[in-house]
Amino acid sequence: MATSPCSSSGVSSSSSAGLGAEAALEIRTRSVEQTLVPLVSQITTLINHKDKPKWSDKTLQAIQRVGQAVNLAVGRFVTVGEAIANENRELKEEMSIACIEAKRAGETIAQLTDVTNLDHPESDGRITIFTDKTGVVKAARLLLSSVTKVLVLADRIVIKQIIASRNKVLATMEQLEKVSSFQEFVQIFSQFGNEMVEFAHLTGDRQNDLKDEKKKARMAAARAVLEKCTMMLLTASKTCLRHPDCESALLNKEGVFHRMRLALEQVIEIVTDSRPSGENEMAPISIYTSIKEFKNKVEGLRENLYFLSKENLSTMLELILEHTEDFTDSAYTSHEHRERILEQSKQAKMELEQLVSVWMQAQSQKTKDITEDLEVAILKTCQCMNELKRELHHAATSLAADLLRYHADHMVLKALKITGVEGNLEAIAEYTCKLSEQKEQLVETCRLLRHVSGTESLEITCIHAEDTFQVTGPQIISAAETLTLHPSSKIAKENLDVFCEAWESQLSDMSMLLREIGDVFEGRRGEKRAYLSLPRPGKHNANLKALKPVKLDTEEQAKLGKLGLELHLLTSDVDSETEKWEDQENEIVHHGQSISSMAHSMYLFTRGEGLLKTTQDLFHQAEVFATEGIKLASVLTAFSDQLEDDDTPLLLLEIDKLIPVCQQLQITAKTTVQGKNATFTKVDTCIRKTKGVMTILSQVLPLSCKLLKKCGTGNGWLKSPHPWRENRLQTNTNDDSMEGKTDAFGIKSLEHHVANLTFLESK
Repeated sequence: MATSPCSSSGVSSSSSAGLGAEAALEIRTRSVEQTLVPLVSQITTLINHKDKPKWSDKTLQAIQRVGQAVNLAVGRFVTVGEAIANENRELKEEMSIACIEAKRAGETIAQLTDVTNLDHPESDGRITIFTDKTGVVKAARLLLSSVTKVLVLADRIVIKQIIASRNKVLATMEQLEKVSSFQEFVQIFSQFGNEMVEFAHLTGDRQNDLKDEKKKARMAAARAVLEKCTMMLLTASKTCLRHPDCESALLNKEGVFHRMRLALEQVIEIVTDSRPSGENEMAPISIYTSIKEFKNKVEGLRENLYFLSKENLSTMLELILEHTEDFTDSAYTSHEHRERILEQSKQAKMELEQLVSVWMQAQSQKTKDITEDLEVAILKTCQCMNELKRELHHAATSLAADLLRYHADHMVLKALKITGVEGNLEAIAEYTCKLSEQKEQLVETCRLLRHVSGTESLEITCIHAEDTFQVTGPQIISAAETLTLHPSSKIAKENLDVFCEAWESQLSDMSMLLREIGDVFEGRRGEKRAYLSLPRPGKHNANLKALKPVKLDTEEQAKLGKLGLELHLLTSDVDSETEKWEDQENEIVHHGQSISSMAHSMYLFTRGEGLLKTTQDLFHQAEVFATEGIKLASVLTAFSDQLEDDDTPLLLLEIDKLIPVCQQLQITAKTTVQGKNATFTKVDTCIRKTKGVMTILSQVLPLSCKLLKKCGTGNGWLKSPHPWRENRLQTNTNDDSMEGKTDAFGIKSLEHHVANLTFLESK
C-alpha cells in the first residue's frame, strides 16, 4: 500500500499532519520508508515545540543546532543526489529539481532556527520558528517531499538495474536455446550462470526490502522456480544436444525454458508493480478470508444494527458454503470429514437464520443497546463458523499429511529410474500413469491447503506448490521417456535424476508448508524470514561436479540433534527478548531479529528441514550470519558511546566477546574442506559458533534494553534504516570528499546522509 512519509511515522498532530500532503509519493520498500521515519520524527518534534513565556539558553542552542544539522546533512545529501542525476540522464531533470527543493528547504529551516542571539525570541522583530510556525511547517513539508522524491528516484535506478539484469539473462537464454554444439553450450552456460548469480543477488535484496508481504511471497516463489530450473536447464539442454532427434527430450527442454521465462516475467511485474496488457490480478478468495470477513460483519452488529442488510450476510454465507464444495466434492476427502463439513454447513445456515430473526426484531423495536438475545445469536454464529473452519483445516491438513507419508519412499520415482535404464516401455507407461495420479492428488491437496493457509503469503506458497507439481509431473514423464528410448545414455539418466530431485524437494517444501499452516492455525506462528537473497553456491556454475553440494545423512543429523535443540532454545530466548522492546524499529532489535531468523534456519538444517538444503547452503548462511553479528557489534559500540552508566562496562564486555566469535565463524565458513568427515566437522563447528553468538545475544538484548530505559535517551539514531544490501552496492563515498564519489547507484550514500538528518531528541 502506498504510504506517505508522515503516515508511516504515525504523525497525528494538526500541524505535522500536513507534512505529507505534498509528499504523496508511493513508497514500496522498507529501506526508503525507514530512512524517512527518523527524519519525520525529528522535524515533527521541532515544529511541535511547546510555546513558553521564557526560553532557556540551553533550549535555544539546541533548536539552533537542530536547524544547522538539518541544513548541513541536506547539503551533503543533495551533493550525492546531484551526482546520481549526472550519472543517469533519464532521471537528471526530476532529480535536480528535487535536490534544489531540498536544499532550499534546509536553508529555510536553518534561518528560522537561528535564534541563539535573541534576548526575546517572540518580540525581537525577526522572523523565526517562534513567530512563523507556518513557515517551518511549509519548509518541513517541502524538505520531506523533496527528500522522499530523491530516494524514490534513486530506487528507480535499482529497478532499472534488475530489468537490465533480466534482459541479459533472457538474451543468453536465447543463445542457449539455439546452440548446436557441446563446446559452445558450455561457454554460454558459464556466462548464463554468472548472470543468474547477479540476478539472484539483485532480486533477493529487493525481496527482503519489499513492504508488501504478498509481493514478497510471490517474489520468493518466482526466484525458487529460477533456482531449480537453472539445473534443469543444464541437464535438459545437454540431453537435447546428445539426442537431437528425440521429441521427448525437446519437449522436456522447451518446458524448462518456458517456465523460466514466466518466472522472469513475474519478477519484473513485482518489481515494476505492473501487469501485462493492463491485466488485473484476480486471485481466488480463500475460505478463511471469507469466514473472517463474515465474522467481522456479524460482530459489527454490536456497534450498528443498520450498517448492512440481511441479504448481504446471507450472500456472504452462501459464498463460503459454495467454497466448501471444493472439499466435499473432492474425491480425496474422507467420508468422515465430508459428513462433518456438511453437518457444520447446515448448522451455519440455521444459526444465521436465528441471528437474522433476532436482529430484525431488535431493529423493529429501535433499541439503541444490543439485546441479550442478539448477543447470544452473534456468539453462536461466530462459534459455528469457527467450528466449520476447524473442520476444513483438519480435512485439508490430514489429507496432506497422509499423502506425504504415503509418498515418502518415492517408490514411483525409483521405479521410473529403474525401468528407464532397462528400456522397458510398457513398465514406463504404467509408472508414468501412477505419477500422473500422484500429481493430481498433490495438486488437489495444494488447492485445499490454500483455503486454510491463514495468511496471504502462505496462500501464495500453496499456489506455487500447486504450479510446481502441475508442471514438474509432465517434465519427469518426458525425461523418463527419453531415458527409456536411450537407456544407455548417462546424460538422459542424469536429467531424469534432476527432475526427480525437484519433485522430492517440492514434497519436502510441502511438508514444511504444512507445519507452517498448522502453526498459524494454532496461533504460534513466528515470522521466521529465510534469507533467500543470496545465490546458492554450486547451483549456477557450469563446473557442477566440482562444486556439488552434499546433504547430511540421518546419522549425522542425529549427532547434531542435541546441539540443534540447544540452538533452537536460544533462538526462542532471543525472540522473547526482542519482543520486550517497546521500539520494534530500533536498530539493535532489527539486527537481533535478523540474526535469530538465520539461526532458526540453521537449526532447521540440523533436522533436515527448512530452506537450507545442503552443507554449502549452511556455510553460506553462516557467513552472512557472522557478518550480521559484526554489524550488531558496531551498532552496540556506537550505542555504548552515548551512555554514562555503571552498567556500560558490562555491555562493552559482551561486545568484546561477540566480535571474535563472529570472526571465527566467518573464517570457519570460508575454509575449504574435502571429505565426508571434514565436512561434518565444519558443519558442527559452524553450529557451535552460531550457538556462541546466540548465547551472547541473549545477554546483550536485555542489557541494552535496560540501559536504554535508564538513560532515557531519545533513540532516533537507533532507528533501523533497513540498509540496502552491501553485497550489492559497494560505496566509495566518505564524509570528507563527497563530490564526484558515489557508489554504483548512490543509494548507500543517500541513506548515509539522510541518517545524518537524525539527532538525539534529548539534545
